[in-house]
Amino acid sequence: MEGAIFPMPKCLNLTVAAASACLIVGCATQSKSNLSSARRIPNVRTTAYTHSEGSGCRNALDCGLSGAHVMSAASDWSRFPLGTRFRIADTNEEYIIDDYGTALIGTDTIDLYKPSRLEMKNWGVRHVDIDILQWGSEEQSLKVLAPRCKHHCVRQMVAALEKKRGKTVAQTSSNRPSL
Repeated sequence: MEGAIFPMPKCLNLTVAAASACLIVGCATQSKSNLSSARRIPNVRTTAYTHSEGSGCRNALDCGLSGAHVMSAASDWSRFPLGTRFRIADTNEEYIIDDYGTALIGTDTIDLYKPSRLEMKNWGVRHVDIDILQWGSEEQSLKVLAPRCKHHCVRQMVAALEKKRGKTVAQTSSNRPSL
């Protein structure tokens, strides 16, 4: 009788071991493919902001700032376009560029959203390595910015984005045939 009791736990142990091995291999494969497709940008200057600083709880798309799994971040969209998703290498925190700020225009600084003033102050200014998980869209950035060109900082981003695309307003008007 004692011999009949042991085969079942061994079988169960093997099943659990096999399931665990599949899970571990699956996770390792997933992490490996994510890291291999990510582009590392070293030494990026980051600052932090929060909703109580005067910018309110909304991002540039008029959606709520996110402090959840993928958090909001702001940048100069001609450097890091709208929708750019990245991970901070040291902390594994994920962010998405969904906002911009006047102090960021012309810089490579990324402003990270923090849900509280204390978290914002604790972050301060840090230079970190980031992994770009998905590059944002310059076209989408231009679509959002175009109606806001009355603001100087927006005009600067639009001009930089158009210059990257190879067509500035001056080039477009000088290339028109005269009638």
